[in-house]
Amino acid sequence: MPASSCKTLSVPTPRNGPGTGTKDYPLLLAARVMRAFGFGFIAVLVSVYLSNGGRSAAEIGLLLGIALAASATVGLVFAAASRRIGRRSCLAIAGLLMAVSGLALAAGSNSWWPFLAAATGMMGASNIDAGPFAGVEQAVLAESVLPALRNMAFARYSLTGGVASAAGGLAAGLATTQPRIQLFLAIYAVTGLLTSLLAIALSADVESSRGGGATTRPTPHRRFVALTALLAVDSLGGGFVVPAVIALWLHVRFGLGAATLGPAFAAMSLVQATSSEVSGRLANRIGLIRTMVFTHLPSNVLLLLVPLAPNPGLAIVLLVARASLAQMDVPARQAYIVSVVAPTERAMAVATIGAARGFAQTFGPVLAGIAIQSMALAAPFLIAGGLKTTYDLALYAGFRSRRGDHELG
Repeated sequence: MPASSCKTLSVPTPRNGPGTGTKDYPLLLAARVMRAFGFGFIAVLVSVYLSNGGRSAAEIGLLLGIALAASATVGLVFAAASRRIGRRSCLAIAGLLMAVSGLALAAGSNSWWPFLAAATGMMGASNIDAGPFAGVEQAVLAESVLPALRNMAFARYSLTGGVASAAGGLAAGLATTQPRIQLFLAIYAVTGLLTSLLAIALSADVESSRGGGATTRPTPHRRFVALTALLAVDSLGGGFVVPAVIALWLHVRFGLGAATLGPAFAAMSLVQATSSEVSGRLANRIGLIRTMVFTHLPSNVLLLLVPLAPNPGLAIVLLVARASLAQMDVPARQAYIVSVVAPTERAMAVATIGAARGFAQTFGPVLAGIAIQSMALAAPFLIAGGLKTTYDLALYAGFRSRRGDHELG
């Protein structure tokens, strides 16, 4: 973390926010919706597509791991580059990478093309909370609203993304053949192009870093490192159960295809979206850290129960129930990170944590793919649940008294 984040912050009131007539906030949400729709269906389809094309579970896990590592790397590069070439340019280029990924996948499932798709960092192995968009976009989002509205702004950011992701998952149910999946991959590419155009349409205001806190306080380097390390542990566990891995597990364990997986993942995304709204309101009442921990722990219990399900119906019920809690920490985490660093360091802070999370998450799909291929089907869920519980307890012990700047007013 750059040393400038340790200085006392000067926090002027941001110039814009919802309702002040600027267009940036709705444009950010529009881009979020479009991108989430694409991620919603590709997370369901990519494993099925590669499996139908003749790739083994271990190979698929390797590809997903490469995709996550690339996502983390590109996200870090873009956060650093945003200072030189501008935030709009970085977001536009990320949209183009999304288009390249979709076209590369559509070109063939059992060739070198999927490796190109993975290398872009936009193959959709995880979710839209990572990769080239995250650091830059969340920094812009934090500055596009008033400080008192930040918790709800990030909640709505997750809500709109969750609803769109649910729609994408539902649409994936229509892709019952390889040619239809390839058509969806082409749609994914078009979505990337449209997202790029929305980034270009943002105003020049997004290029400057503005304050947005209610007080002044330094952020010690060691605290940031500790937070990053804990979030990496959470992400390591999450890598074993990213949506693409869960889709692969259901496909191998119960023989489910896109027609069933699509609606199942749509239901998961829909309850996640609803929980985002609850998360914002809960964070306003009990604080960001408590919201992150108190909602995450019960979801881990449900995760540990999934491999015990004797049939696909119960497994999906447990996954949907887990989804209703598992992502409530996301908007709280996003709002927390941008609230404990200097405004000028927000993009890099989000990207640094995103990179640490991404690299840690990389190992999960690779090991989960090997476990699934060897029929150790409970292993991904047991490992994920154990690591995530460890993270929750350590986060609460170490950060329950460290509040975001906008929580102190």
